[in-house]
Amino acid sequence: MTHEPQDADPDAVTVTETGVGRFQVEVLSAGASFLADEPAELGGLGSGPNPYDLLAAALGACTTMTVRLYAERKGWPLSRATVRVLHSRPSPQGRDRFAREVTLEGPLDDGQRARLLEIAGKCPVHRTLEAGADMVTVLAQPRGLEAPHGGGGGHLRDMEAACRD
Repeated sequence: MTHEPQDADPDAVTVTETGVGRFQVEVLSAGASFLADEPAELGGLGSGPNPYDLLAAALGACTTMTVRLYAERKGWPLSRATVRVLHSRPSPQGRDRFAREVTLEGPLDDGQRARLLEIAGKCPVHRTLEAGADMVTVLAQPRGLEAPHGGGGGHLRDMEAACRD
């Protein structure tokens, strides 16, 4: 991929255009990297999941992990959990809808299956999506353009002064 390890911020997900294709981006998260993109029929290269696929993946991953954790804590015989997530929105102004199909494999009884399905509805990403979230966006300076420490930076300082209202 395109970034050096020192660019990785362990507390953030960083997404940067790759310069390949119209929409392809590189996602850096927790020491891993992958591509996201739009399908070819929408002008992308189809080289990775689109942003809504990533959101659905977050919901599916969190649901699966939460169900696994609960089953382990209870000592229940869950051999595998699979979550299939579908996303739809009736119109640009409509409310998004996520539908989950939870498959629980293993010799679980009906009560255990019902409880694990209930726990699926309590996963943190489910709760975040259900409650909504506050969004904060700020404009940051490109990393290569900060004024150097200890003097210098005159041209950048002059440009900033020229742009003041």
